[in-house]
Amino acid sequence: MQLTGAQIVLECLKEQGVDTIFGYPGGTILNIYDELYKQQDVFRHVLTSHEQGAAHAADGYARATGKVGVCFATSGPGSTNLVTGIATAYMDSVPMVAITCNVNLPLLGKDTFQEVDIAGITMPITKHGFIVKHVEDLAVTIRRAFDIAKSGRPGPVLVDITKDVTAQQMEFTPSGADGTAASIGSSVASRRGAATEETLEEAVRMIEEAERPYLYVGGGAVISGAAQEVRDLAHRIQAPVCDTLMGKGAFDGTDPLYTGMIGMHGTKTSNFGVSACDLLITLGARFSDRVIGNPQVFAKQAKILQIDVDAAEINKNIRVDLALVGDLKEVLGRLLPKLHEQRHDAWLSRIRGFEEAYPLTYDQTVLTCPYLMEELDRLTGGSAIISTDVGQHQMWASQFYRYRQPRTFLTSGGLGTMGYGLGAAIGAKVGCPDRTVVNIAGDGCFRMNMNELATASRYRIPVIEIIIDNRVLGMVRQWQTLFYGQRYSSTVLDDGVDYCKVAEGLGCEAIRITKREEVTPALERALAAKGPIVIDCVIDQDDKVFPMVPAGKPISEAFDASDLEKQH
Repeated sequence: MQLTGAQIVLECLKEQGVDTIFGYPGGTILNIYDELYKQQDVFRHVLTSHEQGAAHAADGYARATGKVGVCFATSGPGSTNLVTGIATAYMDSVPMVAITCNVNLPLLGKDTFQEVDIAGITMPITKHGFIVKHVEDLAVTIRRAFDIAKSGRPGPVLVDITKDVTAQQMEFTPSGADGTAASIGSSVASRRGAATEETLEEAVRMIEEAERPYLYVGGGAVISGAAQEVRDLAHRIQAPVCDTLMGKGAFDGTDPLYTGMIGMHGTKTSNFGVSACDLLITLGARFSDRVIGNPQVFAKQAKILQIDVDAAEINKNIRVDLALVGDLKEVLGRLLPKLHEQRHDAWLSRIRGFEEAYPLTYDQTVLTCPYLMEELDRLTGGSAIISTDVGQHQMWASQFYRYRQPRTFLTSGGLGTMGYGLGAAIGAKVGCPDRTVVNIAGDGCFRMNMNELATASRYRIPVIEIIIDNRVLGMVRQWQTLFYGQRYSSTVLDDGVDYCKVAEGLGCEAIRITKREEVTPALERALAAKGPIVIDCVIDQDDKVFPMVPAGKPISEAFDASDLEKQH
């Protein structure tokens, strides 16, 4: 059948099971939006307030659902506004396809109005980028983009289409009718590594010889859907478990074997435990600098077994003793039947000693973010999807809400994107309408993309936005306090902005809380709300996140407020 390029784009999205698109129209992408208008019964299009919000919403949708997120933007500033969202998805291995349109083919390279080389700009932050200049290449390119985005280690793919291609016509052949889609899939799959039987047997020997094993769980465990296998491994070999920001929920945060997050703001138990273990089993994690601290001494006394789908991550940041390359769920599925049940009672007793000596604490007499997170956890039974921005609130959300399931903690771990959370929350709620979705934001982060409240209001998307309002850039101030002689350069935000009035002006309900006893009623009201609601939670500007490891120091040197008091 003869279809225009715009129609082919939407037909290919249907083939991929796409029913939700986040975006913002403009001149070069008008043909696609015109066709989208005609197919409103097939696709839900969410018009965001800014293209960055569209990218973050597609990202949050993908993280929460496990599907590929899709966003649209026009040429020039429309496409460049996606860049931060694309980079965020790239750093955290999120499957996303960003479709942009460019000027007509004869006008490319002539500094035409709203022309940029978006494929070139995003080359370092995508798994792959395409520019489609001929309508004959359009369908195969879009199919290939989805395949690349979701295969192996997922990530974002950009497809830039010249406007004239969206208007041209050609005979469209549905996917599979000519065998094209199948051949593309196999070519990508063939590039993935696989753990051999020999390396599996060696891994079994390492595990069974260990007296002090520790599991270090990263985002790959979430992406691969390996939560059950990770649990089975931990209990079969009786090993304590720590996780990264990206690994939250891959192992139940209420399980007795769970010891909390590892790294710069990880628990002392996890940091001290990993520093004392004799085998570190690394599951879908990449040894980020925020996890390992000083790489020269990280887990130096331990053998390290790493399982990861991406061979490029092996020996990149930390040299390992054995690597099993492949999808984590698949590799663990082959490894588990080979392992006998083990007991490590003395080791677990030592870990319990750490937990008793170094619990996470906070001031119980005043309103704090940790108290709010614990109360939110109690009221939701740990079943909510939590998104965050970046900073102190992000760490408190990771420490004091106990994530029971994967895909319930959405945060910018790799890029550290302020302004990420609200768009991600909107995307998650659209993708999971029956789940409670809460974004935790610092007031500095909220200012970055608070215009997306208008998006939530427009569509009556009942997300809960909680602003941890200390009138400063909290994490930067914490560093200035501890390491920069209390020189608070450009981190004070006390400028009279009323966040409740901003929220109400953008069509949302708003509540301000300043006392501990106001937390529960506010959360209960928010959880019952039928539309978007904002809680402005006013806390002290000098609340700090502990424990903490100074940048570049060993994680065994984690300190907290009590350690600082001993020094003075």
